[in-house]
Amino acid sequence: MASASLIFHALPSIPEIAPGTDLASIAEHALLAARIEVRAGDVLVFAQKVVSKAEGRLVRLRDVQPSSRALELAARCLKDPRLVELVLAESSEVVRVAPNVLVTRHRCGYVMANAGIDHSNTGTAPDAGVVLLLPIDADASARALCSALRARLGIAPGVIVSDSFGRPCRMGTVNVALGVDGLPSIVDMRGGCDRDGRRLQVTQVAIADAIAAGAGLAMGEAAEGAPIVHVRGFASTEPCSDGQALIRPAKEDLFR
Repeated sequence: MASASLIFHALPSIPEIAPGTDLASIAEHALLAARIEVRAGDVLVFAQKVVSKAEGRLVRLRDVQPSSRALELAARCLKDPRLVELVLAESSEVVRVAPNVLVTRHRCGYVMANAGIDHSNTGTAPDAGVVLLLPIDADASARALCSALRARLGIAPGVIVSDSFGRPCRMGTVNVALGVDGLPSIVDMRGGCDRDGRRLQVTQVAIADAIAAGAGLAMGEAAEGAPIVHVRGFASTEPCSDGQALIRPAKEDLFR
């Protein structure tokens, strides 16, 4: 399926990202600073936040007018009505509402808290009231980065756009892949056999999520300032697939 020994290297010298920043150029210079020459099979994992910043997905809450629906939900989940309005605009369905909890199905299919909208590491003062939305299309973001890196480096690494998710019945968050290009996001092993010769019936391995989780340890979650991680040692003969291939269809939701 894939090689077992992966090396994760958080790239140095990543500046604060502003709308319009060329992330491929930033990655190229960071690779040079780290003395890393990209090889076939390498992967670059980009934190969703730097992708969203570069794509101008910053919103000032003072510019948001909450609807009656947002006001009603805000009273139930104890969140800023303006934030709730943005969550609704980014979502196709409200999944769960409770005090301090608002879980929705994002318009791209992700089931997550607050539609992935975040206050942290926006590059603005804490009292500025600025939040960051997910990319409009994380797979398109990954494809654009892959193409731009190919033009700059002469070789296209696989690209993952990652974000941290909570998980049902588990404490804490872990990084997963939102957008993927240039590698298989998931490998279907059904029909193969285990070491004892038993036929595998349900095994599908979320390769891109596993790589994103490893990269998340290198990135950190607070003030580390390491939003791009180089991954070496991945190899696979499986066909490439995108981040949407990782999303379980709503009709197969086992928790509702």
